[in-house]
Amino acid sequence: MTKSVQDALKQENQVLVAAGVQCATRDLRLLMAFTLGVQPYQISLLLNNVLDPSQQAIFDQVCAKRAARVPMSHILGYRDFYEHRFIVTPDVLDPRPETEILVSLAFEEDFMTVLDLGTGSGCILLSLLANRRLSRGVGVDQSPKAISIAQRNAAKLHLSKQVDFFVSDWFSSVPITKFDLIVSNPPYIHPNAMADLSLEVLHEPEFALTDYSDGLSHYRQIAKSAHNFLAPNGRLLFEIGFDQGPAVSAILFDHQFRDITVLPDLDNCPRVVACRSSHQ
Repeated sequence: MTKSVQDALKQENQVLVAAGVQCATRDLRLLMAFTLGVQPYQISLLLNNVLDPSQQAIFDQVCAKRAARVPMSHILGYRDFYEHRFIVTPDVLDPRPETEILVSLAFEEDFMTVLDLGTGSGCILLSLLANRRLSRGVGVDQSPKAISIAQRNAAKLHLSKQVDFFVSDWFSSVPITKFDLIVSNPPYIHPNAMADLSLEVLHEPEFALTDYSDGLSHYRQIAKSAHNFLAPNGRLLFEIGFDQGPAVSAILFDHQFRDITVLPDLDNCPRVVACRSSHQ
């Protein structure tokens, strides 16, 4: 049975709401735009259009995925982050709006070289390089599949000549270089908190979410070696969990970092710990 765009949206809205999907109306407009190959703002102009059988089949399929709580980025194949659109697959962490504060804070000082530990999709590193066209970056991740996605995003943003990517367990395969800036959003969720995550988040790679320890082990590991890769007066910026500011600050203090500061995101939630190398 053929349906108008408006009728299809209404019917699926009931399904998604019943499945516990937040912002179901917004998601459905994006899914309809994806189905029709138009921009989301155009949907209002097409409400009376009738879906053909192939369009109806595509819309049914993507709505079924969303009702199963598959993240929108996995359905659409992208996520908008900072000023750009990034390719996203189930092999990488889904870029989140709160992480944008780390990018903004990085721009508060000049840098020519930047290292991104656990780069995933490359969204942090590539956002930085796109706004500093004379800078160079290195991104590392333990996942070869993540590195492949980051490379695709670099090519998409015409940044491939500015960046090198390596499969690496933190610093293990990083060329011995002194970086002006090191950034990282490491897995920091305590294993006991995994059960409280949304169904969407559980579709993401588990190793990118938790350290299977106390949520702090990767901060310790990075802090132990970061001085060897930071230029004099170089900066280290970490994303943290909402309650990890004091613990991560203590780790950095124990490893002789200075100017340690916990900074909030736009919701006033502690989100980033910034510090500086002890070497001046």
